[in-house]
Amino acid sequence: MGDSFSKKEQKNKKAKAKQEKAERKQERKNNNNKGKGLDEMLAYVDENGNLSSVPPKAENRQDIALEDIRIDAKPRPGDVSEPTPNSGSISYFNTSKGFGFITDDKSKERVFFHINQLSQPVKEGDKVTFSLERGPRGYNAVDVQRKA
Repeated sequence: MGDSFSKKEQKNKKAKAKQEKAERKQERKNNNNKGKGLDEMLAYVDENGNLSSVPPKAENRQDIALEDIRIDAKPRPGDVSEPTPNSGSISYFNTSKGFGFITDDKSKERVFFHINQLSQPVKEGDKVTFSLERGPRGYNAVDVQRKA
């Protein structure tokens, strides 16, 4: 006894689907874009800054000295290259615990300092100059010096 009509029909459908799948696979293989040569993957920048697939012409090329290339930001007029020390006054100082606070003259913010950052003895109310350094809990005053 043979297979029924519906079983034969199902086998034919499966075979046809398998064949179509194999054809699609072969077509993908033939049209595969992988493995392009380096020349096909390169992009060039023309003299106007636009991307191009054509390399620039040798006669349009300009040589640039390495020392003429700047990677940093252009300084703004009026920028000072050396940071000026901040000034302020000692608003609180605990000699037994070894720390205190300086009130900045410009920002009026209180800045923490440790006794190890003092160059000479100070007391509350003294005018000082200092530099700021980022610490784990905010800014700290370092290199604290009493103004003469």
